[in-house]
Amino acid sequence: MKYVHSLMLPIAVVGVFMFPAMAPATSPGPVDTAGVQIQQEQQNGISYLSGGIGVDEARFIEQAHGYNLHMSFSVGSANEYLPGVNVVVQDTHGHSVFSLDQAGPLVYVSLPAGKYTVVTTRNGQERRNTVDIGSGAARELNIHWSGDQYATGS
Repeated sequence: MKYVHSLMLPIAVVGVFMFPAMAPATSPGPVDTAGVQIQQEQQNGISYLSGGIGVDEARFIEQAHGYNLHMSFSVGSANEYLPGVNVVVQDTHGHSVFSLDQAGPLVYVSLPAGKYTVVTTRNGQERRNTVDIGSGAARELNIHWSGDQYATGS
């Protein structure tokens, strides 16, 4: 039994080096801006970024500052990034203050302080999350769909 355990560690280390594609989608590093098609946009006075297709776009958004709500959309057991999500941010009275169609897989928004309901929809399947935006650190909102939702298309 001792012999089997002593072999497991080297096998695990070799496996990590043989399968780098299993690493997280992005990692800190330089951004090749030639591959980035994203720029800050505004809606109702609210600044936002939406995109993240490819490593450079994802890194560009993840390294952006000044956004207090960071949303990411994923699918399946591998948590793959998922674009094509409809997003509506509502105030405490249920009024829409911000909305995007076919957004993501990353959406960073700069909202005024307050409580909001974030409604995200993908293929008719809705997710509702409440966020409290203050003056502290950015609020992270990771929204996940099962794998069958991705296969049905937009």
